[in-house]
Amino acid sequence: MALDTEILSLCKSLKLSTISEEFHTIATIAAKEEWQYTQFLHELLQQEYNNRMDRSKSTLTKLAGFPAIKTLEGFDYTFSVGVNRKQIEELSTLSFIKRNENIILLGQCGVGKTHLAIALAYKAVQHRYKAKFTTIAELLNSATKAKKERKYDAFLKSVTNPSVLVIDEIGYFNMNKEEANHFFQIISKRYEKGSIILTSNLVFSKWTQIFAGDKVVTTAILDRLLHHSHIINIQGDSYRLKEKKEQGILNSDIYKIGAKSLDKSKQKTEVV
Repeated sequence: MALDTEILSLCKSLKLSTISEEFHTIATIAAKEEWQYTQFLHELLQQEYNNRMDRSKSTLTKLAGFPAIKTLEGFDYTFSVGVNRKQIEELSTLSFIKRNENIILLGQCGVGKTHLAIALAYKAVQHRYKAKFTTIAELLNSATKAKKERKYDAFLKSVTNPSVLVIDEIGYFNMNKEEANHFFQIISKRYEKGSIILTSNLVFSKWTQIFAGDKVVTTAILDRLLHHSHIINIQGDSYRLKEKKEQGILNSDIYKIGAKSLDKSKQKTEVV
């Protein structure tokens, strides 16, 4: 018992919480099955490692701030048009993170842009990359607040810290000049230093209107975003409203709103 107490004390000092909890159980099994010492040690360390990884992933998931957990397995490829399964599978290897590349998801409301953005970032978290999800409105509000409180440098550092930054809903409102400058600063800070996954309902030729009509700022932003990027243009109707449409509750004309802003033949190359 004295030896057991000393082992538990050492585990506590070394912060080996799982070994401390599982030691007696595994030791009993090892004795019963006549394990070799190396097998017993391996099992203890494996349990400690597994639990630490699980805790780490759980913590990173909470810090990411996902509005909901979405997975690549849960994405409906049969509904959305323009999503290449092989391309998504390649992106799911997360090599784009190692190369500091961006992913830009374009399409009208409800076609699955945010689902894919979250799913790829969640996949990154499961491999212990830091990720952060934010809408463009939340991001700009934080930037404006930080500027007023003279904490702007700290803010910029916080947005460059994650390996993957997801910025959702670009194009749903137009920015003023100060907000456009904030966004430029964020993109510039992360350029070739971290990956961005961005969703937008507008083609690139219409982005000037988003950034206060400033062509210079818009071009500078797109230049950095598109330099190392994967562009996915998603066509189709709103998945969220699919059931209502099938029931005849919604007229199919509702899906035409904004559809003209997405041109299949131009999407992959269109720039301001």
